[in-house]
Amino acid sequence: MTTVAVRTVTVVEPGLQTTVQELPGRTGYWDVGVPPSGAWDDLSFALANLAVGNPVGAAGLECVMTGPTLRFGSRALICLAGAIGSALLDGRPVRTGIVLAVPAGTVLTVGPLTGPGMRGYVAVAGGIDVPLVLGSRATFLLGELGGYDGRALAADDELPLGSDENALAPLDVAPLLPRLTTEWVLSVVPGPHGAPEHLTPGGVEDLFAARWTVDHRADRTGVRLTGPRPGWAREDGGEAGLHPSNIHDSAYPVGGIMLSGDTPVIVGPDGPSLGGFVVPCTVISADRWKLAQLRPGDSVRLEPVTPCQADDLMAVRRWLLADPRAAVAAVLDQELIGPAPSASVSGPAHRPDALAQVPASGHRPSVTVRRSGDCHLLLEAGPSVLDLHVRVWVHLLAEALRARSLDGVLELVEGVRSMLVKVDPQRLPLQDLAHLLADLAVDVPDPEHVEIPVREVTLPLCLDHPLAHEAMRRYATSVRPDAPWCPDNVEFIRRINDLASRDEVFEVVTSATYLVVGLGDVYLGAPVAVPLDPRHRLVTTKYDPARTWTPQNAVGIGGVYLCIYGMEGPGGYQLVGRTVPVWRLSDDSPPWLLRPFDRLRFVPVSEDELAQLRASGQPLVTAPAVFSLAEVRALEAAHADEIETLRSRRRAAFDEERERWGR
Repeated sequence: MTTVAVRTVTVVEPGLQTTVQELPGRTGYWDVGVPPSGAWDDLSFALANLAVGNPVGAAGLECVMTGPTLRFGSRALICLAGAIGSALLDGRPVRTGIVLAVPAGTVLTVGPLTGPGMRGYVAVAGGIDVPLVLGSRATFLLGELGGYDGRALAADDELPLGSDENALAPLDVAPLLPRLTTEWVLSVVPGPHGAPEHLTPGGVEDLFAARWTVDHRADRTGVRLTGPRPGWAREDGGEAGLHPSNIHDSAYPVGGIMLSGDTPVIVGPDGPSLGGFVVPCTVISADRWKLAQLRPGDSVRLEPVTPCQADDLMAVRRWLLADPRAAVAAVLDQELIGPAPSASVSGPAHRPDALAQVPASGHRPSVTVRRSGDCHLLLEAGPSVLDLHVRVWVHLLAEALRARSLDGVLELVEGVRSMLVKVDPQRLPLQDLAHLLADLAVDVPDPEHVEIPVREVTLPLCLDHPLAHEAMRRYATSVRPDAPWCPDNVEFIRRINDLASRDEVFEVVTSATYLVVGLGDVYLGAPVAVPLDPRHRLVTTKYDPARTWTPQNAVGIGGVYLCIYGMEGPGGYQLVGRTVPVWRLSDDSPPWLLRPFDRLRFVPVSEDELAQLRASGQPLVTAPAVFSLAEVRALEAAHADEIETLRSRRRAAFDEERERWGR
């Protein structure tokens, strides 16, 4: 029996942050808060793979600012791409886009990435053969998933390589690599949100006229831009939150530009799938590679394009990757200047017309279906208020779409009053899907007569947990010390809801039964939930701008919603405490522990008791239950006067706080 030697690459120095990535990344889990991850500059990464004979998506390395030093244990073909500009191979300079045959023992020093650009890529024939996690080799650092043990590379790591026996002939792709700069133009499709509901017409024009600057807080979760304050068309977000950017939780596409308070944030490949902010435009698929190369201090202009222009630009990309040899020949013959000439086109600044609309009738809410970029649809139902009738209706519609098992539907995420669907437009045109959704909407049954089998889940809650206060302290120290929720989130919740004491806030939280209306709000199965009893619906606002750090399993309130943070990371909910994990990766069951429409109750525990429960890893305490709107209607009828009194008091306190804040 012949033993085949394992080909490896040894990490001598890891660089600042080097990870294993692939394409298209981790798909099919956006609805439970698992982002795709994958190579961010997907164009450079794909070209480097094609250069060494790999499929475009084979696993390779992505590095940031400073690249790794690698020693090859056997002969290999490699190609560098992206912002790498000073790499050395055994001390000799090497260029990007050129295929290099490296003998065993060769040392590659990628070195500093001094700009322009931010990220570099290393492709090796055969790819990097790390295990699949949830179907992908891509690294999601915040979630500690995939890649090399779910982390960035470290010195002495041994990277196994796949077989290169069936690799295609190598090809120098230097003429095809995208041009890097410090002044960027991002092509965007306006919408799904916009004027006149959220921004003024002038506010939309200003968004696209401005020259934005990339903030230092820019990473794979999202790129913050600094510039003028948006021109809002409303004073606040109502039950969704105090700031006019706040909306009832809705899913984001990667490349969506959310307005987090007054700050535009472009959702990255490690970004959140569900959140409560307006999205006035989305970076088109052909231009998303640029986001990886934005450096702090670079300038950015948002260029609106039509959906047809976005499709044309993506067609150029598909042609380039399908036949790179022909593309190289075309460039050398000056028939094609660059792979994606997006800066040369422009479209109207207003968002495209809705693809489908269905009027309200009987138990059916009104329905509007819009583009959310060039490969997503966003369906929104009913008026912009919390309505559990609408939430159940959206769920029933989503179930009807899932039952169709349509070729081309890649992701489906339910929001509070919305549904985001990602499609492959080559297999399923957006217009066709919009028409199908409109047809399905007509036959959705009456939510008032539906019973959903669920579970009642009891969770321990340490109120005023020290790590929640540490998150507040860090925010006040490094982000915004003058924010009205500083230094104490609970005091802010008390004030904005006209309660007498902080203890009353805690009493409401621990008395309520919460209904899970979405998963993945802040990653990894994190629930967004609302109290079944309207008397328990405290209303607050989300941070503006968001926190850069939140402890794992912190519990917070934003708008009228409660959320449990699935992992350590950014966030914007007002924190009240901490609980046990709601995500556990294992081989025999789904890692997300909560389900849509689960009923949640909290039991107060001490800090020490919570630490013991977290360390034990015991299963969640659950019991079979049922959810129906009849239960909510009974509560509303029995306590109608008290509910109305509380709403009036809270609205008055809300308005007073907004005036104090200067809104």
